Amino acid sequence: MKAIRCTKYGGPENLILDHFEKPSPKANEVLIKIKATSVTASDVLLRRMNEAAIPKFILQLIFGFGKPRNPILGMVTAGIVEDKGAEVTSFNIGDAVFAYGSISPMKRRFGSYAEYISLPEDWNLAKKPTNTSFEEAAAIPYGGLLASHLIDQTNIKPGDSVLIYGASGSIGTSALQLAKIAGAQVTSVCSARNFELVQSLGSDKEIDYTSDSAEEKLGVYDYVIDAVGNSKTSKLKEKTKLALGEGGKYISIDKGVPKTPKSAFIKLKEHVESGKLRPVIDTVFPLEKTADAHAYVEQGHKRGNVIITVSH
Repeated sequence: MKAIRCTKYGGPENLILDHFEKPSPKANEVLIKIKATSVTASDVLLRRMNEAAIPKFILQLIFGFGKPRNPILGMVTAGIVEDKGAEVTSFNIGDAVFAYGSISPMKRRFGSYAEYISLPEDWNLAKKPTNTSFEEAAAIPYGGLLASHLIDQTNIKPGDSVLIYGASGSIGTSALQLAKIAGAQVTSVCSARNFELVQSLGSDKEIDYTSDSAEEKLGVYDYVIDAVGNSKTSKLKEKTKLALGEGGKYISIDKGVPKTPKSAFIKLKEHVESGKLRPVIDTVFPLEKTADAHAYVEQGHKRGNVIITVSH
């Protein structure tokens, strides 16, 4: 099968098209013929591996020294079940599915930058939402699950005020919509070019973090959600940490290890099928251009998700 090999940690030029043996599903696994995957910020961080010395050492203990232990990156899958193990009962050959290759911090599997992947049926794997394309389905799991992790740390009640810093990214667009589902009044922090996008997702107010007057537009919030983490900061971001009302809470994607339970995954599917949650796609690249997709994501200005289509 065709797949993208990460030859070593570093720049996107280390991602090359190669050939691998097609995987065979174990007794509890399904073999998925991949139609689409996505390039996430986490994929880029893993490929670069340019953290400080101690965090870098720990990460390489987990993922491999010098190059990834599994040379095929990617954790998001949308495709068709081509084969299944003898114990699989939830899926049939021909089912259109989508998946995220992590069910817990200790159970994760890379390998979606490829034509095929095998995954256990009880992981974050489900039939594709009926109202999405494969590309749209691939835009759901990463941002949706991390946004769910953020929202789960709140107790949003109808009318609560929520500020989302980084509202136009893959995590932010999902967090915005999940906060609106919970009944919040949402203020979105992003660049002015993304105002129309976040408004289309339900944003009630927008702040352009590049504006000289951005800090003056801050209100008082029940929750401030940082959807971009420590990789991006600004004077406005530091001010948002102080823009909390009594009992307010600041929540960052970089704090703690995100939980990705299957219950959250299934809830995302239900929200998409009901029309309450819309996957957002910035750009689509073919598998052969995965290095270009990484370079694009690395710029840090994508809107929603960057998708890879896999042709056969």
